[in-house]
Amino acid sequence: MSTPTYDVLIVGGGVSGTALLYELARYTDLKAIGLVEKYDHVAIVNSHGRNNSQTIHCGDIETNYTLDKAKVTKRTAGMVVNFATKLAPEVRDKIVYKYPKMVLGVGEHECDFLRNRFTKFKELFPQMRLLERDDIAELEPKLVEGRPSEQPIVAMGSTDEYTAVNYTTLSEAFVEEGRKNADAKGMAYDVHLSTAVEDIQQDGELFKVKTPNKGTLKARYVVVSAGGHSLLFAHKMGYGLDKSCLPMAGSFYFTPKVLNGKVYTVQNENLPFAAVHGDPDVLVEDKTRFGPTALMLPLLERYNGKTFFEFVKVLRLDRNVIKALWDLMKVRDIRRYIFKNFLFEVPVLRERLFLKDVQKIVPSLTVKEVSFAKGFGGVRPQLIDKEQKKLVMGEAKINPGTGIVFNMTPSPGGTSCLGNAEKDMYLAQEFLGFNVDKEAFERDLLSGEIPLTDLERPAASSLM
Repeated sequence: MSTPTYDVLIVGGGVSGTALLYELARYTDLKAIGLVEKYDHVAIVNSHGRNNSQTIHCGDIETNYTLDKAKVTKRTAGMVVNFATKLAPEVRDKIVYKYPKMVLGVGEHECDFLRNRFTKFKELFPQMRLLERDDIAELEPKLVEGRPSEQPIVAMGSTDEYTAVNYTTLSEAFVEEGRKNADAKGMAYDVHLSTAVEDIQQDGELFKVKTPNKGTLKARYVVVSAGGHSLLFAHKMGYGLDKSCLPMAGSFYFTPKVLNGKVYTVQNENLPFAAVHGDPDVLVEDKTRFGPTALMLPLLERYNGKTFFEFVKVLRLDRNVIKALWDLMKVRDIRRYIFKNFLFEVPVLRERLFLKDVQKIVPSLTVKEVSFAKGFGGVRPQLIDKEQKKLVMGEAKINPGTGIVFNMTPSPGGTSCLGNAEKDMYLAQEFLGFNVDKEAFERDLLSGEIPLTDLERPAASSLM
């Protein structure tokens, strides 16, 4: 059977790519869609539970989120929950999980900060509570045990929400539900696993995607959602040359089960990295996982040494990149953070150093109870704008308006998968002119959340 010319072909089978595949199959009248993934299973690189915090980020306990950003993130997080909870219970329960969650403030400054934040955010998050010491002790006894009584603590959080997700099983559900919808419509629907992409070329109105085992796949529109490799493909085609990629690796540590739910800490506003938090692990029973640490790593995939040479290509080191990195290192908090996180990778020493950070959450933990989580932790593509000589925070999208889009989705890319796919679906619609069932989309995924307005949709030539 010959391979069709796809209306849309997606490169990359992580949670972002599979979310778009699902939306195109469920809500459009396209005739042929496909996805290409180099590994033999979807979502086993950064989307795998070992390589992220398994968190549904809503913007309530992430203190580096502004109110406006929290509104957007709450919407996209709700889409993930709405999708999962409409599935059969035996499927849903392998995708999303309910745990208590809170952000902990320690000391007068952080406590004052959280009280003020609660006042500003409580209307957006009506289920959120302000938790005093006794409330904290009831929900998370280990946070109070061994802590000096004179040390002020306060928290804000909730107890009855879906807060954790297995992004691999979520991606599997996207593929399966997409297939059901495509079959019902008679839509050609292909998922090419174990299929690497060697090259992408534009030939007139079509794109030719070269693979070693499936030949050359043709498509009218292409979306590349392949982490740091997205920028590599963009550079090969002459796009995004003003951008460089700096991979940031995260590592984790295990302790015995000392937390009932997710406990975050107040973010340092001078650091563009996540503060240490503790989480139940949906893959490992009776353990609490703490992290992440952060380390610049010259690999596009954490445990794939072959991606070093791809990193060199996508870094595109020049004086502008060096200037951006130098400016980062001039910030005292960032300089100290980078040095400390380098030491976190040194065996024997790392557990003792990390203990000091984790004792802010659980004071009674000892060094014997902290162990480095081998094989856990992924890589996030952190972009550098070479013209402005600074980091580009959040998700990035290169859209030259020619029928191909390149997505780089660092955290919270998993939470935002359906929201980012929504943007890509409308960009593809603008280019190809197909129909989108907006009513079904909003009924299925939004459930009262604010629809994406035309003003929020990215223009055809946008770089986000």
